[in-house]
Amino acid sequence: MPELPEVETVRRGLQPFMEGATITAVEQRRPDLRFPFPDHFAERLTGRRIEALERRAKYLIVHLDDGLGLISHLGMSGSYRIEQGEASDMPGAFHHDRSKNALHDHVVMHLGAKDGTKNRIIYNDPRRFGFMLFAEPGGLNAHPLIKDLGTEPTGNRLDGSLLAKLFHNKAAPLKAALLDQKLIAGLGNIYVCEAMWRAELSPTRSAGSIAGENGKATVMSDRLAGAIRSVIADAIKAGGSSLKDYRQADGELGYFQHSFSVYDREGAACPRDGCNGTVSRIVQSGRSTFYCPVCQH
Repeated sequence: MPELPEVETVRRGLQPFMEGATITAVEQRRPDLRFPFPDHFAERLTGRRIEALERRAKYLIVHLDDGLGLISHLGMSGSYRIEQGEASDMPGAFHHDRSKNALHDHVVMHLGAKDGTKNRIIYNDPRRFGFMLFAEPGGLNAHPLIKDLGTEPTGNRLDGSLLAKLFHNKAAPLKAALLDQKLIAGLGNIYVCEAMWRAELSPTRSAGSIAGENGKATVMSDRLAGAIRSVIADAIKAGGSSLKDYRQADGELGYFQHSFSVYDREGAACPRDGCNGTVSRIVQSGRSTFYCPVCQH
């Protein structure tokens, strides 16, 4: 699944083409993706002006001028492509290649900008695990996909004090708590592994162990909060740099792929200065965890 930095990169890539544009036509080429499309999907989008393109956790949300919200999730293989005339660009930086096979182009939005420019935003999804659903006007925050999401990991609100309060008295492993979307929204396996390595914290320690008495902040909670923010910021920056001039058309991950410290590096030497450890892989809740058992405690 694309993780938060990849989804944010897609949002930033689409934003200048979508915000302020009017949807002049919609081609819905099949009845469903992971879920059926909403009733009257194309009709309700056609003629609407796009007010804003937002990301919440791993969801893209298109805000329309009548208050309707279009919630989009990329699933395992979904991607957006922009076409202007014969040119075709794909926003986003992904760990696995994205498809540009037209057989998997399931939704095409025709957009008209204020200056008369016409673009096509194409959603492609070979496996069809992505989806598009509506949030009715005024109902976004109460939508089942949105209402229980926790704090975003990209803002200043995520600090050591908040982590300590969230994890206080939690016996679950630290990694499991970090992946709990009701606590922190949008963190996924790759960047949780990377953040725990940066913070020198073991994925198997209890989440509550980083909190002080009565849920007060500790050195560990402060360190982990800083590591989360920095690893997400670095990934977004790397993804953005791969979109320079909007020519990242092959859908490959880009520079941050080569900056993973532990993720998918089982058996490699720990890159931390002065550490003689080797990156290990364990399975937690059915998912691979990569960490250094020497410097992560």
